[in-house]
Amino acid sequence: MTQLKTYGFLFEQLCIRDLKAYTSDIDSHISYYRDRYGLEADVVLHRSDGRYALVECKLGSHEIEDGARHLLELRRLIIEHNKTEKQNPIREPDLMMIVTGGKYGYRRQDGVYVVPITCLKD
Repeated sequence: MTQLKTYGFLFEQLCIRDLKAYTSDIDSHISYYRDRYGLEADVVLHRSDGRYALVECKLGSHEIEDGARHLLELRRLIIEHNKTEKQNPIREPDLMMIVTGGKYGYRRQDGVYVVPITCLKD
């Protein structure tokens, strides 16, 4: 079990490295998000025009559902915040994506994209 967690951590770092490399020419930067409730996103890809993507990195396909749940919960919290906060609303994510070690990429019914790491460049 420890080895799986280690591989998951290494895969996350590989995804971050690739995302940095492939987005370096589009005036963007990468950060990480974690709030006081333990909700997190492995990567937040910020564009200079204000658009952003929330990204989860999941090595195995059995973890995709968990990653999608995290991303959708973050979006739900932003929507809830914006219902009460009219002066400083938070922009909803323009893209929610799970980067996997799998073979197939697709768009889920809930709008979350599942993208193999081998497909990031093109």
